Amino acid sequence: MSISFEGRVAIVTGAGNGIGRAYAIELARRGAKVVVNDLGGTRGGTGHSDAALEVVEEIEAAGGEAISNGASVTEFDQMQAMVAQAKDKWGGVHILINNAGVLRDKSFAKMEMADFDFVLKVHLQGSAYATTKTLALEGAKYNVKVNTIVPVAATRMTEDILPEQVFETFAPENVVPAALYLVSEEAPTNAMVGAGAGGFHSAWVGMNEPLWLPEDERTVEDFAKHWDRISARESLLFPQSGAEQSALILKAAQQVKGGT
Repeated sequence: MSISFEGRVAIVTGAGNGIGRAYAIELARRGAKVVVNDLGGTRGGTGHSDAALEVVEEIEAAGGEAISNGASVTEFDQMQAMVAQAKDKWGGVHILINNAGVLRDKSFAKMEMADFDFVLKVHLQGSAYATTKTLALEGAKYNVKVNTIVPVAATRMTEDILPEQVFETFAPENVVPAALYLVSEEAPTNAMVGAGAGGFHSAWVGMNEPLWLPEDERTVEDFAKHWDRISARESLLFPQSGAEQSALILKAAQQVKGGT
């Protein structure tokens, strides 16, 4: 099976360096037209540079198509303008990789709330601001697929965290196969995949079978008494929505009431 992105338009945020750069280059190599978004700041999110433009030049030198965009993922109006830019240039957007990130590498005691708020805004709100379609459940009938990549890579974000001797092993390019598969036409939806150093795995948000407590046993003490059962990792279930989670809880209640 050969995966092609011919005729597809992709936006990659934080694509001026590291993993994002590797995503953008490989998408373009496989035929995608790529919006290379990067504020061009330091790993802490400050300052500006021509990092995105340099990636565009690299893609064009290899025969691909790309445009640079210096918008900040923390600004909703800038994300809207970025999508409009892609639509004006190429007629639409088919792929979005929310890759932009910043680092405030401080212990909890030394972390200021302004730092915490900024990291949250980039990583969480920034992903929502950039999204051009609704998420997995609501988008399913339109063939919108939403997946999560959990990468481990040696970049400037991790240069103070990973030992120097493992940097080559954890090259950003080793994450690319998983990420590009998850944005391809062949991709599943609602998948969570970890990738790094050539190792790949799936992860799930799961729950065990609910323990239903009668009304007269819904006390802190009764909960504590049943903690071993409530925290057991046997018989894991993987609900795909909050509604499915609620249904599993109701099922447990009905089984108790029905004597099954």
